[in-house]
Amino acid sequence: MRIPICRPLIPPLRSADFHRGWLYAFLGAAVVLPSFPVAVLAAAAVPTGFRAAAFVAVLAVLTAAFGSLRLTRRASVRLANRLLGTDLPAPGGGSTGRARTALWLFLHTAVGCASTAVAGFALMTAVMLPAVWLRGGERVTVLVPVEVAGGPQGLWTLPVSGALLLAACHIGAAAAALLRRLAPPLLGHRPDERLAALEEQTRLLAQRNRLAQELHDSIGHTMTASTIQAALARELMDSDPAAARRALTGLEEASRAALDDLDHVLGILRDGRAPTAPQFGLTDLHALLERVRSTGMDLSADITGDLTRVPATISREAYRIVQEGLTNALKHAAGTRVELRVTAGPGSLDIEITNPYTGRSRRRRGHGLTGIAERVALLRGESSAGPSPDGTCWRLGARIPLRSAS
Repeated sequence: MRIPICRPLIPPLRSADFHRGWLYAFLGAAVVLPSFPVAVLAAAAVPTGFRAAAFVAVLAVLTAAFGSLRLTRRASVRLANRLLGTDLPAPGGGSTGRARTALWLFLHTAVGCASTAVAGFALMTAVMLPAVWLRGGERVTVLVPVEVAGGPQGLWTLPVSGALLLAACHIGAAAAALLRRLAPPLLGHRPDERLAALEEQTRLLAQRNRLAQELHDSIGHTMTASTIQAALARELMDSDPAAARRALTGLEEASRAALDDLDHVLGILRDGRAPTAPQFGLTDLHALLERVRSTGMDLSADITGDLTRVPATISREAYRIVQEGLTNALKHAAGTRVELRVTAGPGSLDIEITNPYTGRSRRRRGHGLTGIAERVALLRGESSAGPSPDGTCWRLGARIPLRSAS
């Protein structure tokens, strides 16, 4: 025969969340064990009338001291997320929340000790009452004197014992529910930590966007150059095998470099680590120009000024601007003469790429030109892209102030 009142009480006992919550409450009682001997010794050193107060005071002080450690908060957050099912963020590096962590640890200990003591008492009573009844009955004291009769008169001990067993189990669940409600205000982020976490997330998103833009520039340039080199090698395969082999060699080198870039960027995005490998700058322009010329492009370059004195940030971004500009020229101006001018002046860095423009194929403003505009704007510079006023050439220009790097 099933008792209807037990239906909502028994099924939760089989859930994993129930057992994890009970374990977390029990761990609160275990936290006090290392401090227990010290509290006992301190209580023994004071007069008899003050020993209980001294015992509690020493336990509270030691618990607060332990809670002030940064490691304690990190461990508390991880344990609460694992056993209580909370979704607390990891503690910020700039703020440890010592007072709140100490209060949390004290409450966790108090709730754990109380729930363990009450549950233990309920279990002991649940076992003791049927045992006394089976022995024939006698008068026992359970907080108050209780007369347990033998025979049929003592059958009441069985449902009472079952109720006490259920109560002992659900006491831990109640303690876990209380701690689950207290965890966010005590272990969660304060406003300053939430702001720091938001800033860190914004920084990571900006870094990922920058890496995505660099990956677009690098892979886009390589794919365009590789396509042209493959077509050139096919045309020269019979008439000039040596030139075809050179084109295929250039294609292989460009593809290998693109794979290295892809592996590097994807590794950063997967691991969330900061990029450590050296990045290309203006001093690497000559290698880039040679790769572009290997595709058959008629490219002239006029590079003036000391590129080594350009700040590193501007140098890296300027390299990507030139790379993307030449990639656009490969796409839309194949077979024409392309002119590149890079001037590192005392106050600004000027970049200009021009090629003949007939107007037969208008260029859409795709990701490449948008990326160039974003890079230049981030460096407080100015950029432009479009046909010249007389309509004879396409011009991509950028001016970046060198003082913006300071």
